[in-house]
Amino acid sequence: MKPGVRWDEGELPRSPRVLWVTRIFPNRVEPLACAFQRQQLAALSRCCAVEVLAAIPYHPGVSLLGERTRPGRLTAVPDRDEIDGVPVIHPRAPYLPGAGRVLAPVNAPLYLAGLLPHVPRLRGRFDVVMGAWLYPDACAAALLARLLGLPYAVKAHGTDVNVVARWRSVRPLVGGALRSAACAVGVSRPMVEALTALGAPKERAVLVRNGVDRALFRPGDRRAARLELGLPERGRIITFVGHVARPKGIHELLDAFEALGAAAGEPGEPVHLVVVGDGPDRRMVELAAARREREAALRREERGRIFVSGQRPLSAVARHVTATDLLALPSWAEGTPNVVLEALAAARPVVATRVGGIPDVVEPGRTGLLVPPRDVGALGRALREALARPWDERAFAEAAPPSWEESAEALRRVLARAAFGEPGRVAA
Repeated sequence: MKPGVRWDEGELPRSPRVLWVTRIFPNRVEPLACAFQRQQLAALSRCCAVEVLAAIPYHPGVSLLGERTRPGRLTAVPDRDEIDGVPVIHPRAPYLPGAGRVLAPVNAPLYLAGLLPHVPRLRGRFDVVMGAWLYPDACAAALLARLLGLPYAVKAHGTDVNVVARWRSVRPLVGGALRSAACAVGVSRPMVEALTALGAPKERAVLVRNGVDRALFRPGDRRAARLELGLPERGRIITFVGHVARPKGIHELLDAFEALGAAAGEPGEPVHLVVVGDGPDRRMVELAAARREREAALRREERGRIFVSGQRPLSAVARHVTATDLLALPSWAEGTPNVVLEALAAARPVVATRVGGIPDVVEPGRTGLLVPPRDVGALGRALREALARPWDERAFAEAAPPSWEESAEALRRVLARAAFGEPGRVAA
């Protein structure tokens, strides 16, 4: 590289060979999991060599549990696989079930123990190790990198940096991994700041925004999407996409939706709620939907309905986003949820909580509205306002997130800096 030339000024760094270490990756048993990471690594693999160590949780006797627990179900995952052209190894990583905050530090060395049998075949094949998820993944990846004599980078996503890494028991471990990492990657400006607060040197903490599949998420015909999905053509639709669990604000959303009434739409126009996803509170949502149907029948009145779609492939999620009038995501804590980026790419307003990296991508009044977490009243008012106001599609075009190809290229540059130590700042 010529002296003084920056990577973002025309000259590209050579591509590194990347060993990606993570527990959050799809597999044969959970093919719809972690769609954002699947898409990013598929794009990254088109510009550099990538292999994934996607650890599967394991403890003695797990096979006896059968289908009753997630670790039991995951015993069916093969040791080796290929997903979207990316080679994947599934090490069995021991862990302490129910460790909680106090015993959580045990899980990083146990995780590393699951990776150790693979060390001989990994030697000499990579330039950099990436630990994706701060704890225990990144901490175990840091130790693995030392065994392989390689530099390593870490990547944070949301709950790992905003919740888990702040536990007193694991914070020293996370801090040590961040201080020694060649690069620490955050997907929003607030997350980059959080990484430096946890120990990452400021000059090594970089922003690489997640992307979206622009072929799927783009402005489209709302009515056609509703017909395709079997949703009502008449009325307004609020859509939730995500893990159907209390920390995602699903209880607050149901309460706010119940309080909306007909006042949220045009006179006589129903407002519907569509819940896309699965999780421990899905049954609760289904019961609320059935109760609402019964009450409407008893009163002989037209009411907005609750539709529970369940977990859906990305193509179907895209159709749900096209079909909706707005996306609602009232999480208690977040990173930068990809579904928010996808809604913006599809020119759909977002009503979400002012947490994590969401304020970094949603501009109040232009592309959505933000509310405090766990505030049903504020959420209800925001939903009503968002349904009533006009939205300018030009604002969404200006706020559009990068494509996965653009995101992957930015990440490739970061990993090249981590691997080869070449000078120049990263265009992310």
